[in-house]
Amino acid sequence: MSLTQWELNGWLRRHKSSRNEIANLLKIVERDLADTSGGISADWRFGIAYNAAIKLCTILLYAEGFRAEKNLQHYRTIQSLPLIMGTDKADDTKYLDACRKKRNIVEYEQIGTVTDQDADELIEFVIDFKEAVTIWLRENHPEFI
Repeated sequence: MSLTQWELNGWLRRHKSSRNEIANLLKIVERDLADTSGGISADWRFGIAYNAAIKLCTILLYAEGFRAEKNLQHYRTIQSLPLIMGTDKADDTKYLDACRKKRNIVEYEQIGTVTDQDADELIEFVIDFKEAVTIWLRENHPEFI
């Protein structure tokens, strides 16, 4: 399936991004990564790192000229990753979707289900993912860098 097919399914809509919009999203990622080092709970560190991860996925989608519809927005944004960066990102997609589910639990249902190790792992993932997204942008959409 392609992003265009997703648009036809009503899962995405067209979006015209700009260098400024992408730069602002990258600044949010930087802020979130900095905020994860504070003396806060593992739940919040995880949630903040998740926010950075979803912003990176959003950057990819925006650069490709789309944005997810509101219904299942985070899910679709994450699931678009292999369509944009290639099927070798399937494991990253599964990991981020598991993080999405875990984040929903700690945000809306129950505290203490995230460990420091979970938070640290996601933070490290986001640091690496940010580098991969930056390289992808340089190679595929230099107009946004």
